[in-house]
Amino acid sequence: MDIQGRIKLIGHIQDISASFRKREVVVTTDEQYPQHIMVEFTQDKVSLLDGVQVGDFVKIDINLRGRSWQSPQGETRYFNTIQGWRLTQATNQPHMQDYQQSNSNYQGQGSAVDAYHQQQQQGGYQNQQQGFNQGQQSEYDEDNLPF
Repeated sequence: MDIQGRIKLIGHIQDISASFRKREVVVTTDEQYPQHIMVEFTQDKVSLLDGVQVGDFVKIDINLRGRSWQSPQGETRYFNTIQGWRLTQATNQPHMQDYQQSNSNYQGQGSAVDAYHQQQQQGGYQNQQQGFNQGQQSEYDEDNLPF
């Protein structure tokens, strides 16, 4: 399994104990809804981050790790970790325009977004925001989503 994206943040090496160290990196995926994914490198793999910089487009091979923990009160909790084991500079860097063009012919089962775009093309939904942001843009409109 792998994650591809641009490096947003590279953490410092953390010496947790005399025998365990880790380093974290945050990668922002390049897709319609970008995700900020934190990946942890441990032990000898922390040095894999030495050759990269913020803004580099990378491919990180990962393993998903899960574990349980029982509190002193008897409550069981579950935790997940995304652990990186290989990092390479990605050669093909997808762009949102390419993604959108490749998916522009999608004729799905009629999602709310598809219905919205279809109504916009037919002249509908122009004054449907009665009672909401009448003529004013709020801070929630920054993502330009139709909902």
